[in-house]
Amino acid sequence: MVIWKESFLHLKKEKKKKEKTRSIIYSPFDKHSLPMEDNNAPATATAATETKPLQSKSWADVADEPDPEQEEAETSNEKSDVQLDSLAIDESKRVNSNLTDPDDSRIEAVTSGDTPYTSAKRFEDLNLSPELLKGLYIEMKFERPSKIQTISLPMILTPPYKNLIAQAHNGSGKTTCFVLGMLSRVDPKLEAPQALCICPTRELAIQNMEVLLKMGKYTGITSELAIPADSANYISIHKRPPITAQVIIGTPGTISKWVIAKKLGVSQMKILVFDEADHMLAESGFQDESVRIMKAIQKGSSNCQVLLFSATFDDAVRAFVTKIVKEIFVRDYNQMFVKKEELSLESVKQYKVQCPDELSKIMVIKDKIFEIGEKVGQTIIFVRSRNSASMLHQALVKYGYEVTTIQGALKQEDRDRIIKEFKEGLTQVLISTDLLARGFDQSQVNLVVNFNLPVRYDNPSEPDYEVYLHRVGRAGRFGRKGAVFNLLCDDRDNMIMDKIEQNFNTQITEVKSLYSSWAEFSLCSLFNILIFHLVYRKIDFF
Repeated sequence: MVIWKESFLHLKKEKKKKEKTRSIIYSPFDKHSLPMEDNNAPATATAATETKPLQSKSWADVADEPDPEQEEAETSNEKSDVQLDSLAIDESKRVNSNLTDPDDSRIEAVTSGDTPYTSAKRFEDLNLSPELLKGLYIEMKFERPSKIQTISLPMILTPPYKNLIAQAHNGSGKTTCFVLGMLSRVDPKLEAPQALCICPTRELAIQNMEVLLKMGKYTGITSELAIPADSANYISIHKRPPITAQVIIGTPGTISKWVIAKKLGVSQMKILVFDEADHMLAESGFQDESVRIMKAIQKGSSNCQVLLFSATFDDAVRAFVTKIVKEIFVRDYNQMFVKKEELSLESVKQYKVQCPDELSKIMVIKDKIFEIGEKVGQTIIFVRSRNSASMLHQALVKYGYEVTTIQGALKQEDRDRIIKEFKEGLTQVLISTDLLARGFDQSQVNLVVNFNLPVRYDNPSEPDYEVYLHRVGRAGRFGRKGAVFNLLCDDRDNMIMDKIEQNFNTQITEVKSLYSSWAEFSLCSLFNILIFHLVYRKIDFF
């Protein structure tokens, strides 16, 4: 049981450190962000008029009726007294900055052509406008560029504005790179769309808009959010006036329909950004929509700069991305990548917990992980499917815990409300499908629990390495400390965990759960077992 105590002490220190420097938890729905208007801020944004997201691409979670093969498919112990601080970043050596980054010193940057680039050690080295510098220092409270910003921003902001395919760790400052790039390229005097950022989910689009509104507060640049609207804000696309906002951030379905309906003009487009680009251009993601938008913009504005950012690029997607960018835009492009074996996050401790079955997973969460989480920060629990999310939510509520759950089948307004409450700190535990695995940024999250390990949709016996890395990245944002607990209950789970360890060339510490055997599990109270079975029967789990 030593490891559970050490996990608590490790994260409790991090919480105390935060409390000294934080007065409030920032919400993406406060006065500077969407969907509420800020009459004092020069930037504006409104929701899109689409009633539904695209139904053809349900990448973020699994439908309520999983494939039968997936349902059917559900090592030696490490020392449990490992020192948790052995993997942590030495916080005493960090500059006192709101933005800290993992050690990305081994980033590989490949430039094309003869354009010289000088790394930017200070934001002043980038020839930014006084208004942008004011936003960076006063609103964002940055002190210096992160490692990825030092390398990528000169490539983004130096003429002739070459395309960039960029990969870096979760929480290293990628969003600032492309938001600063968009704000820098926009002409505030030209009332037309000039910058477009495409994201895989409405949650990520709203979050990126929040960053843009803060950073660009003093610039006078206008913006609009292009996401599926909730029922209360629905307006027929044919009744919408043409878009005049200078920066558009949204999801591919809504943006495609705006372009097709000629509501979003692209003739003045200077910069196109794909956030989570590996998924946006993967066959299982939004490849068709993304390529369609690329071609439309190239036709209307051939000099548009393309930026593709993600924490992960597998070999197949990377090859396709470089091919399609070169074919469509016929321009030189720069690249920036991190080696696969260097992608694991140093500030996040990863553990695997052996459990005899699904019930004991819930017992471990209830009796051990919540004991840590409620004292040190917020927790995200990732599940494989919508059914698993509902089951776990109902089980924990039956035990008296306050939890919220988000998944793709919820109404848009419910998803927004759940994220708002979690961002404001009104809820401490969030159960999620992979809807929030990518890009979701909440600095108060110290714990991530993989109730189900991520697997490929087309082959459930194979791990989804990219999704695992993105899930881990929800904790330990910007170099802060965090912990990830992987709950394993059968040979299949252990096989998948072994493959994850081999892929990232790492050894994840094994922790014996409170119920590590059937004999120990039988000591669980009859009350707990009865509640568990009642919950499962209610949703026809058996």
